[in-house]
Amino acid sequence: MTDVRAGDATAFEEDRLPWLEAVEDDDRGDGPSTLKMIVGVLIALVGIGAIVGGIFWMNNRNEVASGGAELIKAPEGPYKVRPDDPGGMAVEGEGDTAFAASAGQDPKSNINTNAVPETPVGPGAQPQPKAPSDGALLSAPPPTNAPPASGSATGAAPAPQAPAGPGGTIQLGAFSSQANATNAWKALSGRFTYLAPLTHNVVPVSAGGKTLYRLRASGPGAANICGRLRVAGETCVTL
Repeated sequence: MTDVRAGDATAFEEDRLPWLEAVEDDDRGDGPSTLKMIVGVLIALVGIGAIVGGIFWMNNRNEVASGGAELIKAPEGPYKVRPDDPGGMAVEGEGDTAFAASAGQDPKSNINTNAVPETPVGPGAQPQPKAPSDGALLSAPPPTNAPPASGSATGAAPAPQAPAGPGGTIQLGAFSSQANATNAWKALSGRFTYLAPLTHNVVPVSAGGKTLYRLRASGPGAANICGRLRVAGETCVTL
């Protein structure tokens, strides 16, 4: 019984028709894959771009190498032209004086050595205290019982002395020797004729273990003359 069933199964398998069997899918294609095609197209585009760029660069390089430098000529005529009517605000001190002096020309400028410094302006008037209004009571300050100084007379304080007159003594410098001081006086009196009314003298002094010789002059108008010397750039001190 068992042998018959086994034989029947074998006969059934042999009698199956091949077109009734399931067909397996075959994914393997004969042509290249899609990824390979995309990579190939990109490589081709890059190659074409490199070739075109190389040709463009070669053409431009040849043009630059063959071209020459062009000389640009300046236009004829003056570069700057002063207008006939510049307009604007007129400012004093404009002109070519500074440029002429820097170029070595004489701008015809002189220093007035006879000028004297301006007299300093004194202090202004002090403000006066306001008068008390009507009906206001004035209270006097209490007297102070300060003892008078011994040996001093009571009374008003002495008035300050008036400043000295236009005369006086001035000092023109200190020198290492009396001869240098004398030569300095000769040079100054030769340059500034208004030193003629003054009388000069050389005063030796000891300072720091050395002897210096101070050149001094005295006479009428010494203070004014000292101011004129300072304006001229010389050293002068009023004593």
